[in-house]
Amino acid sequence: MSGPVATVLTHRRPAETGPAIEALIEVAQSVGARLVIDEREATKHKLEPADGLEITPTMPRDVDICFALGGDGTILSALRTYAGTGVPVFGVNFGEVGFLATIDREDARSGFQRAFAREFDTLALPGIAVHAGNSAWIAINDVSVQRGQGQRVATLAYSVGEDEIGRVRCDGLVVATPAGSTGYNLANGGPVMAWGVAGIVVSFIAPHSLTARALVVAPNDTLTIQNNSDDEAVDVAIDGRPMIELQPGARLEARFVGNQGLLAQLEGINFYKRLQQKFGRLATLR
Repeated sequence: MSGPVATVLTHRRPAETGPAIEALIEVAQSVGARLVIDEREATKHKLEPADGLEITPTMPRDVDICFALGGDGTILSALRTYAGTGVPVFGVNFGEVGFLATIDREDARSGFQRAFAREFDTLALPGIAVHAGNSAWIAINDVSVQRGQGQRVATLAYSVGEDEIGRVRCDGLVVATPAGSTGYNLANGGPVMAWGVAGIVVSFIAPHSLTARALVVAPNDTLTIQNNSDDEAVDVAIDGRPMIELQPGARLEARFVGNQGLLAQLEGINFYKRLQQKFGRLATLR
């Protein structure tokens, strides 16, 4: 019986993740696993084919597990890559908060051993299906619609189904999944949604209004956002990656879709424990 097949995605600073890549290769060889790395990652880390290490032109999708070494952005890239495939993403935090990470960098070697032994739970994460014109994307964390740098305040209308909820002059808005609700949405004062809640939340960036409030949209409803600005386009980003400009009068649709990403997490680490660990550290008063 052949061993498990794994792939890996790292952030753009190879000097930080290099020792963990070496440990991953060693652990994979010791357990009879096969590590498949695409040419971009191999070049980044100056790797050559070796026993148990295969280099391919692109990242394969037919694997047993994906290791993501970086911050939440890297883990999100891995989740999008394997969206809908059932491949779990095992994140090692080399970023700041690392809310999506399975383990911290100090535990990388033991974490790799546990991963190959399948000593972890998995959590299915929903996404946001986004459509604008002839383009479509899946977001795991959030979709942001923002005025361009140096441009005037945007006017954005938002509707659920056939009903327009409001029009807000603002710097932009964010549509987030429960997993993404602890990111840009939280910075906007939007609500934190526990993992497992079905629905998406809309929050506003610097609204020029006393009445603009965050809104949680039901999972079966479609949210429509229209750029009602007179002359200027707004920028649309998916999980922090710039995608398109939404021209005046143009609109995009966003809706909740379940079971897109599969996130590995250690036994006993649930959403509330993760929330407390990453955001609940308070200075001790003496």
